[in-house]
Amino acid sequence: MASFPKRFLPPDPRVEEPYRLTPQIAVRVAVLGFLALTAFAVLFLRVWSLQVLSGDKYLAAANDNRVRTLKIEAKRGPILDVKGRVIVQNTAGFRVELWPADLPKTWAARKTELRSLTRVVRGVTLKQVLALIKAHGSDPLTPVVVQTALHRDQVDYLSEHQAEFPGVRIAKTWLRKYPYQSLLAQVLGYVGPISADEYKTLKSQGYSANDSVGQAGIEKSYDTYLRGHDGSAQLTVDSLGRPTSQVKPVVNPRPGEALRLTIDIKLQRAAERALVTGIRAARAAGEGYADGGAIVALDPRDGAVRAMASYPTYKPSVWVGRTNTKKLAPLLDPEVARRDNYPALNRAMQVGYPPGSTFKPVTALAAMEEHILNPWNLIPCTPDFKAYGQVFNNWTPLIDEGMNLETALEQSCDTYFYEIGKRFYLLPPDRGHPLQAWANRFGLGEPTGIDIPGETTGLMPTPEWRRKAFSGPQYTEIDRTWKPGYSIQLAIGQGDLLVTPLQMARFYALIANGGKLVTPHLADDVELAGATGQAQRVLRRFGGQPPRSENVEPSALSVVQQGLYLGAHNPNGTSYGVFGDFPVPIAGKTGTAEKVMHIAGYPNGLKLNQSWWCGYGPFDSPDLVVCAVIENGGHGGTAAAPAALKVFQQWFGKQSTITAHASD
Repeated sequence: MASFPKRFLPPDPRVEEPYRLTPQIAVRVAVLGFLALTAFAVLFLRVWSLQVLSGDKYLAAANDNRVRTLKIEAKRGPILDVKGRVIVQNTAGFRVELWPADLPKTWAARKTELRSLTRVVRGVTLKQVLALIKAHGSDPLTPVVVQTALHRDQVDYLSEHQAEFPGVRIAKTWLRKYPYQSLLAQVLGYVGPISADEYKTLKSQGYSANDSVGQAGIEKSYDTYLRGHDGSAQLTVDSLGRPTSQVKPVVNPRPGEALRLTIDIKLQRAAERALVTGIRAARAAGEGYADGGAIVALDPRDGAVRAMASYPTYKPSVWVGRTNTKKLAPLLDPEVARRDNYPALNRAMQVGYPPGSTFKPVTALAAMEEHILNPWNLIPCTPDFKAYGQVFNNWTPLIDEGMNLETALEQSCDTYFYEIGKRFYLLPPDRGHPLQAWANRFGLGEPTGIDIPGETTGLMPTPEWRRKAFSGPQYTEIDRTWKPGYSIQLAIGQGDLLVTPLQMARFYALIANGGKLVTPHLADDVELAGATGQAQRVLRRFGGQPPRSENVEPSALSVVQQGLYLGAHNPNGTSYGVFGDFPVPIAGKTGTAEKVMHIAGYPNGLKLNQSWWCGYGPFDSPDLVVCAVIENGGHGGTAAAPAALKVFQQWFGKQSTITAHASD
């Protein structure tokens, strides 16, 4: 029987027969192939027609009509004071933009145009313009802002000679305006062009290379709320960048939100004027180097800052639009800034001073908490204090009697507190450094947490700090050693101790409110801004953090409070001559702190007194703390106390007759 290969075996009935090509299917495939070939032929002929027959026509049209996407700048949100008065707003202006893609293609023609442009806008050099273009080199379709705040005649000239300036466009912009001029300058900060580093950081948040952002102060801290959201529009231009259509808005801009501060602008004005008054009083008393100062006024219940003044100051409008190098020099040039006594500094929070006798309440509270002082025991108040082979003088040689703590605070007896400083030094090592520790708990030597950048923490000296600070080879072991005199001097707020007026205002708020440490803050809330700049609806409230109890013994606080009250109301009190006849009961403390100042003609420096006063009122229900310092102003009762009184007079709407009482 013959055998057959397996592939020729009969089909298996269980397997479906393979699909076969029939004549009907072949016809269908042919029809589909013909239709596809026809479609491709039509498309080919159309593309050939567009590119070959009509290519020149459409290329010319493309060159003559380019669609530009324009940014419609959003208004920056206004800044209001606590009562809704507008202290920063906006005004309309113009700026010059360059579109690099539309500039002449040859270097000679481009250079000629740009040089002509700099002659029109003024204040910008050809080198600066070229640098701006280079910085935007990776994005030739984004305009380069050459200058803002153009004069009307400049706008008119560029508009009339538009054909001479291809790639140049006049755009509308918004400029910051300050109705109160220099008031609150260091706190408000300013707005400026975004830097390259800032752009790298903020690009992911929607910022563009031509944006302006807050560069300091409130403008920087709350830029996210104030900046708004830009809109966009489309404009058709020809090959020279000249418009060939009307601007068509695509997305409307959304203005920034209104920011309400805790500041009372009238109290701010009073504080800034008070600084000038204090400096004049100091000079009249023979303190010829008095030339600056700061005042802080805050609510002791929640830390809301009602005024923050610093002198000398400046007008923030110098940062707006076309910057003037001469006007900006005191803010940017180190040598000019030194000569003008650093007007950009916010002395309320960026400068540390020795606090002098305003620190004595810190020493008193710490000593009572550590049980090394009975406030009712008498301690000699003598013309001088002798310890460890040194003599420490009282601020006045006319007192020689025993005092309790209330009287020592009232009359600011140095020798009383020298004794307390000695007691701190004699504590065993396992007790640590309780005076410094309590001072830290009271907010000294620590950041206050205020909501604008740049504050200094000051300096709270300790043995560990001294060993580290004097560790260099130029110092000896004696330099690195903490000596008894350092503790004695620290007790009256002298030595290496440095604090800011804001820190001291925070501490006196703790005394006023019964032992709670507040967090100073300037922003109250963010609001939806209306057409006039006034707020319409609160979007978010800020406020301060809840006050933190430091668990100070109430009886200890009561003694200190009474001592501060007597200082302003007892005839022997160091600020009685200023506050004794003021209708509102005030409690407070003067301070006269020695500091070595670098004065022309004195290569080794000159010891000058920093004039201080810190306190609060009304005594029974405090709602305002004021802390004032007059640089090189002499005694606290001579310059700082009268300046503080001016602030209280504005706040309470009351007046008094000032008789300066020159005392510590």
